[in-house]
Amino acid sequence: MDINDKIKAIEDEIKNTQYNKATQHHIGKLKAKLARLREEVEKRASSGRGGVGFGVRKSGHATVALVGFPSVGKSTLLNRLTNAESHVAAYDFTTLDVIPGMMEYKGIKIQILDLPGIVSGASKGKGRGREVLSIVRGADLVLMVSDIRKPNDYDALKRELYNVGVRLDERPPNISIRKMSFGGITLTSTLPIKKIDLETVRGILNTYGIHNADVVMHEDVAEDRFIDALAGNRTYIHSVLVLNKADLLKERADMKVGREYLAISADKDTDFSELKEKIFRKLDMIRVYLKPQGGEPDLSEPLIMRKNSTVGDLCDTLHKDFRRKFKYAIILGESVKHQNQRKGLSHILKDKDIVTIIKDK
Repeated sequence: MDINDKIKAIEDEIKNTQYNKATQHHIGKLKAKLARLREEVEKRASSGRGGVGFGVRKSGHATVALVGFPSVGKSTLLNRLTNAESHVAAYDFTTLDVIPGMMEYKGIKIQILDLPGIVSGASKGKGRGREVLSIVRGADLVLMVSDIRKPNDYDALKRELYNVGVRLDERPPNISIRKMSFGGITLTSTLPIKKIDLETVRGILNTYGIHNADVVMHEDVAEDRFIDALAGNRTYIHSVLVLNKADLLKERADMKVGREYLAISADKDTDFSELKEKIFRKLDMIRVYLKPQGGEPDLSEPLIMRKNSTVGDLCDTLHKDFRRKFKYAIILGESVKHQNQRKGLSHILKDKDIVTIIKDK
């Protein structure tokens, strides 16, 4: 039995085993074995990749990956949002390489990558799926594109990404796992734990060859997220769901997608401002303007930073001497209670703040 057969056998056993308190421990171990097998497949695929791949040079302030099944309109959407020229045709697998484009919005340059359409089973290597999905890991945002007439395709896309360790719209588990040389498995928590028990934790850890560890849980998680914390190679990315070809569906009242989405028609629409705004907000980026002491702020070239960046982060972005010689910052904007307020290195900046850095001479 090869590794893919083993994966299929475990997937079938999990699917056919009723989940309850009595089977939780067994299912937990099965999921841990499944995770380890998938990791092994990924390692083999990574080491065995040769020839022409999908080389992508990142540019701009952020990167967005267009992900979808073939012929859902990703290439058309890329052309609408950017100045790229991605070939468009009415048959599958038109895009055979990664096509980059640049979208400028509110002073931010956003690279958008049109990836080849993935197929069912992409996470197992079908249709060069692993190469395509590996690019998603390096993106700052995933733009999921589905045909509005097939809204359930979103679940299939999410499953393919999940199988290669990409977690959409989740945050990393707040769990500490410290390997020990003796003492067995100890489990402590800072809040009530109901979704997992010590026996299941021990079984999962043993599957990974860990027999002595100190586990501290700061959130109540089930087996899947505990395994994610243990594996440590998961990628957590925000996403936006777009249901394309809205002009072909007259009635959408009964659609049940299970999450927020934006219905568009890439072929017909001319205004994509709502989609651009969603992308901007999901990227969690802020624009910071610099103002020299005694001068006027430069509002033409904002510094692009991550949300929750501090004055110290701003100093590091400018030059290493800025933090070393820093005295205080004078800030105008929403992050301060009154304008021209003095703040220190730990102050958290907000979008469109205007900052003057005062240094020792």
